[in-house]
Amino acid sequence: MLQIRNLHIKYGSVAVVKNISLHVQTGEIVCLIGANGAGKTTLLSAISGLITPAKGEILFEGVNVAGLAPFELVRLGISQSPEGRQIFSAMTVMENLHLGAYLRQSKEERADVAADLDWILRLFPRLKERMTQIAGTLSGGEQQMLAIARALMARPKLLLLDEPSLGLAPLLVESIFKTVLELNAKGLTILLVEQNATKALEIAHRGYVLETGRVTLQGSANELRQDSEVQRAYLGKDYSRITER
Repeated sequence: MLQIRNLHIKYGSVAVVKNISLHVQTGEIVCLIGANGAGKTTLLSAISGLITPAKGEILFEGVNVAGLAPFELVRLGISQSPEGRQIFSAMTVMENLHLGAYLRQSKEERADVAADLDWILRLFPRLKERMTQIAGTLSGGEQQMLAIARALMARPKLLLLDEPSLGLAPLLVESIFKTVLELNAKGLTILLVEQNATKALEIAHRGYVLETGRVTLQGSANELRQDSEVQRAYLGKDYSRITER
């Protein structure tokens, strides 16, 4: 579904993403892990059209979409739940959700939008209880649910999730990741950026490790969990000490 070839992204003269290549197959959860500043969010921003790459290709369903406007990419089937949620805090939950479907306003699509809203509110029952509430007054976990729900209202083929567990209590983290698995089980393809590498590798099929703008490791989630460098750097395990005992 998604193939990135030799992507290079700069901020001014500074190279942030350096010749990255990766792919996401239909029906997969693929995670990107790495430290702050590794280029993960920058990469998602390029895929969703917020940044124009300096060079390279972003192929979505076989078509190079690098440089397209964000609304064009949403129309093609790419939707993002951004880092920091970025909900419209002065608007209600309902208004935020309807904005997620802003490209689906034809008469033919309205019935589908209503059906999707019903499904999403069953997926996130807390939001159903707060439809008229101002979004900025929601808890952090509820705001994260709203950010994901708003992205789903575009009916994406590929969902980009940027740090969905950031700042959440452990129970809410479990709930969010359970929802991600439910979405994938329904056929949604997901590219996940997540600093909680342990949780990301528990639910992903495959993963990539980014360091200073480059892919340094890739493999199945199980292979990455077993890699000594990943264990040491991202999973909170000192592999060398474990093997010396």
